[in-house]
Amino acid sequence: MARVKGEIAIERPVEEVFDLVADERNEPRFNPRLRQVEKTIPQRSRSAVGSTHVSGIWCSRLPTERVRARARLLAMRFGVLTGGGDVPGLNPCIKAFVTRIDAAGHEVIGIRRGWAGLLECDPDDPASVAANTQMLDVGSVRTIDRTGGTMLHTSRTNPANVRASEVPPFLAARADGEGTHDFTDHVLHAIEQLGIDALAPIGGDDTLSYALRLHDEGVPVVAIPKTMDNDVHGTDYCIGFSTAVTRGVQFIHNLRTSSGSHERIAVVELFGRYSGETSLITAYLAGVDRSIISEVPFDVDRLATLLLHDKAQNPSRYAMLTVSEGATPKSGDLVLSGEADAYGHRKLGGIGLLLGEALKERTGEEIIYQQVAYLMRSGSPDSLDLMVATNYAVMAADLALEGDSGRMVSLRNGTYTTVPISATREGVKRVDVDELYDVDEYRPKLRHVLGKPMFLY
Repeated sequence: MARVKGEIAIERPVEEVFDLVADERNEPRFNPRLRQVEKTIPQRSRSAVGSTHVSGIWCSRLPTERVRARARLLAMRFGVLTGGGDVPGLNPCIKAFVTRIDAAGHEVIGIRRGWAGLLECDPDDPASVAANTQMLDVGSVRTIDRTGGTMLHTSRTNPANVRASEVPPFLAARADGEGTHDFTDHVLHAIEQLGIDALAPIGGDDTLSYALRLHDEGVPVVAIPKTMDNDVHGTDYCIGFSTAVTRGVQFIHNLRTSSGSHERIAVVELFGRYSGETSLITAYLAGVDRSIISEVPFDVDRLATLLLHDKAQNPSRYAMLTVSEGATPKSGDLVLSGEADAYGHRKLGGIGLLLGEALKERTGEEIIYQQVAYLMRSGSPDSLDLMVATNYAVMAADLALEGDSGRMVSLRNGTYTTVPISATREGVKRVDVDELYDVDEYRPKLRHVLGKPMFLY
């Protein structure tokens, strides 16, 4: 049954539906599902997702120009979710997306806890649907942009890689054998039964890798990049990066008073698994003495010598060092803990503590160790993240309304644009060490700035 503005239910032949919703100005809203009339197929027998069923007929591929001329009044439902770690700017992004879709006369359904909301949703159980989804309108998102985090909550769930212990009870009968299980077919079924016409996932490379999987399965997807590490391929900027750097700079400057008062070497550990950009840019802007990044293994003895020199040259008799959580010594490995998550990542953190102990042993100096960690991703966004989050959401909503899926909104060379979502397959962005870093001195070093993007790469 097709949804129409004003919640009119239509149960009649497809041609009559399009006659009913014809637009006299010939400037309709585009329903991405309606591009051609296919054969009459029983609804339960079709496996494809993202089609409209009207009186026993699936309509997923009507000629574009015909839809633009006739489908304006058909109401669509767009899904939005947030996955991976939270960052400042998610709530403003959700609000802007909902506001834009609502103004166009369509509706938004929020998926709770990222991809977990679709994995754990039993569309035949109203209580399960209520627990895993939330209808969003202008009223429900009115004030969410004033706080950090995500009102939809988040997770690191990957429905294509589910441990037996994490399989929802209603899917337990299908979890035969050892290892992990791929429940993408259930996710496709849930999307279909929830009536979702297109999805707007907000996430980093892991969350968007599953969005790409759904795109490959035929689900209309418009992706929005976010991550403090700013390491998603295809965009110069991800939501959350500016606030993370801003917080890092603030905390470093605050820590200078204690470091100077006690004449110590301060070791500040910042986020950054594979990309050291957060640590590098924070160190560059805060003017720290040395900065260890994920891309360059470090020599502890060499670093100790440099920091002793920095401390001696400082009238306040202290030295400041930042280190990415993904940094590794030349003679060691990443500092990892716990089991791998659904995307194959174990928890990082603690390299700063180990490095501080090694420096104390080699220098004889007292150390202040500070792991900034979640303080970098907590609270409200700064103005830049607020601006980018809002504009990304508006772009994503417009793409979805126009039926342009399989795209990721992005910033390239200072301009808002879009790229194919397949760009996320290119892996993780890394710091351009040759251009931005001195591997001998362990500190930022810009060979030149002219022609660089806003955040240098």
